[in-house]
Amino acid sequence: MAQQNKVRIIGGDWRGRLIGFPEEEGLRPTPDRVRETLFNWLGQTLDGKACLDLFAGSGALGFEALSRGARRVVMVEQSPPVLRLLRENASKLGADRLDLVAADAIKFLSREERMFDVIFLDPPFHRGILPLLLPLLPHRLAPEGYVYTETEGPLEPGDGWDVWRSGRAGNVHYCLLKRE
Repeated sequence: MAQQNKVRIIGGDWRGRLIGFPEEEGLRPTPDRVRETLFNWLGQTLDGKACLDLFAGSGALGFEALSRGARRVVMVEQSPPVLRLLRENASKLGADRLDLVAADAIKFLSREERMFDVIFLDPPFHRGILPLLLPLLPHRLAPEGYVYTETEGPLEPGDGWDVWRSGRAGNVHYCLLKRE
């Protein structure tokens, strides 16, 4: 059986609660310090916001958003062991405003019709998938919405995007994007 790791929710109703995630290649939860910065940028609460966690992984970003009042969070994950633990964590927390979707991120975006206020985009590093995803996001992002990304190097998002805020923690570069 795969080793189970833990990450702590740092704010909101579930502050201090632990969620588990399996040992899986490429799965690296957003560190506490980076999540704290992100949610400071977003305004601490996400009351009434719809969020998409496109590469859910540990679920740290999506559960944090729910803990901070998001109206709805959709988590997309394709790994069966990771999905199993996300379901267990959702049940343990009583996360009734959560939709868990077993899907490939690009296929999900190509058929999804809902709009989101915040999209968390933290794909596995070194796969070069961001250039494929960023052009698909404007059609799913609310007019005043944000896209949060984590990358292994500085991000040049390309036409149509402004880097609103950015930072670095060790080897991880993170930023909050807005549409131009």
